[in-house]
Amino acid sequence: MRAWTTRRFCFWLMVWPAAVAARGQATPGHATAAAAFEQIVPVLRNARCMNCHSSGDFPRQGDDSHPHTMQIRRGPEGRGVNAVKCSTCHQEHNTPGLDTPPGAPDWHLPSPEMPMIWEGLTDRQLCELLKDPGRNGHRTVQQIVEHMSTPLVLWAWHPGEGREPVPVPQNKFLAEVRDWAKAGAACPE
Repeated sequence: MRAWTTRRFCFWLMVWPAAVAARGQATPGHATAAAAFEQIVPVLRNARCMNCHSSGDFPRQGDDSHPHTMQIRRGPEGRGVNAVKCSTCHQEHNTPGLDTPPGAPDWHLPSPEMPMIWEGLTDRQLCELLKDPGRNGHRTVQQIVEHMSTPLVLWAWHPGEGREPVPVPQNKFLAEVRDWAKAGAACPE
């Protein structure tokens, strides 16, 4: 029995350094995907996204992400409660004028079952959230890529008068999202 234990110990002494070194090495695809994800983070952390993906049972508004002034609540489907539905004020397009309600097709918050809150998460945790169907609305990575191209998300580049658009060019953002998925959707360390 002792000889078997000694052999196993010697084997691990020889193999362990190589295993540790290999574990620390990322594949080229991993590095490409993680770098692409880092390029999309500034968009995901922008007020245009964070106003709907922040903690609490209510949306935020404005470039300073203050609580919605109309006391809106998420509701059972993420579309508001009772007579105060998102669509009461938010139409399928921006309303003309300074500080008027913005709009895009299907304006809503994520549902309470999958609130997709990433306020306070690290970049890695945010990446893992986006990839996890149990926490992302049951979406595959490809469906997350498709979601990033919906009119609701693309609204962030055309938020209406008095609002700052996302600072990253839309075509660059969408290319980085596709590159992240194509390279394996790895997350940054």
